[in-house]
Amino acid sequence: MKSRLLAHAVLIFALCVSAQAAAPHWVGSWAASQQLVEPQNSLAPADLRDATLRQIIHLSIGGKELRVHLSNAFGTAPLRIDSVHIARPLSPTADRIDPTTDQALTFEGKPYVTIPAGAEYISDPVAFAAKPLSSLAITLYIHSPPAHETGHPGSRATSYVVHGNRVAALDFAKPKKIDHWYFISGVDVAALRKAFAIAILGDSITDGHASTTNGNNRWPDVLARRLQANPATRDIGVLNEGIGGNRVLTDGLGPNALARFNRDVIAPPGVRYFIVLEGVNDLGMLTRDHKMPGSAHRRMVHRIIGAYSQMIERAHEHGIEAIGATIMPYAGSDYYHPGPASEADREAINKWILTPGHFDAVIDFAKIMRDPAHPSRLRPAYDSGDHLHPSPKGYRVMGHAVPLTLFQ
Repeated sequence: MKSRLLAHAVLIFALCVSAQAAAPHWVGSWAASQQLVEPQNSLAPADLRDATLRQIIHLSIGGKELRVHLSNAFGTAPLRIDSVHIARPLSPTADRIDPTTDQALTFEGKPYVTIPAGAEYISDPVAFAAKPLSSLAITLYIHSPPAHETGHPGSRATSYVVHGNRVAALDFAKPKKIDHWYFISGVDVAALRKAFAIAILGDSITDGHASTTNGNNRWPDVLARRLQANPATRDIGVLNEGIGGNRVLTDGLGPNALARFNRDVIAPPGVRYFIVLEGVNDLGMLTRDHKMPGSAHRRMVHRIIGAYSQMIERAHEHGIEAIGATIMPYAGSDYYHPGPASEADREAINKWILTPGHFDAVIDFAKIMRDPAHPSRLRPAYDSGDHLHPSPKGYRVMGHAVPLTLFQ
């Protein structure tokens, strides 16, 4: 009797192990952090009524199967998307697709999906040969526009809108062009068991302000290319979770970094590391309109460090290693005009980031990007001109400054 029970238990265990081994290992290959799209970046309701929206994104790692995440995170009513197709675009700078690669997505077997307010939906897996560092066209048909649009205004990529259901069209005739993404939040690929992803939490510097539209030359893009060029790191995805204007502590453009941490770092599949490069907007906004007393500066520094500590703790609870990036200099900023007190705040936060025992590892962007002759300023060769954001050359330097050994 005991031997039969033991044999039965062994069989059940073997079946469970076999089923687990057969299940796809999903890893994020692309992501865009979501926010309530501001009025100046929204599509007019007339533009989204009976409309097809084609959006081009750039993957990091590849796979033979993929699935797409659609978001209604900031909607106040259910969002119905009537049809979704994916295809390989013939160019990252145009709406034309390769029709032989066109695939319709389904959701629980249906060609449409209704996403509850505040929620996200993941498509059914679909066989699709997605190459590393390749572009993907995601085309949505929406019959009735939502009252509030969820999306990512800082796409640095052109999207295309036409009226009618044109999801499978080779290209569009005279489309409306906008440099924003709407309703798409991630793409996962079925990858090798050893594959994983890096989530990068950031503001406009990570989002790629002053990078080239449709050029995919943000610093996370540079990092993704380096990972692909190194045989030991080719199975590592890079998820850009930057939002322009974002802050660690205060809602503004998008929810504050601590509020969006679970959705942007914990939830994406396969994340094993996260990098945080945020804080300059908190420091800059403190004194942008008027000077503040020393107590306000000390309180701001204390709260930002506290938020970093919370992120580290949450990451560790999910087996994710936390990498801190120092806040880069921004003296002379045309927007913030920081003074000595703000510079002291930045130095105090960076000192904490660099102190062992806090983050698991550190990337000292401040040291790499500063002007040796004026350490409170960006190096002129890396400055976009506003003394806050790097140029494409600066982003290239940042992407090459990340040691790949951190992830091996």
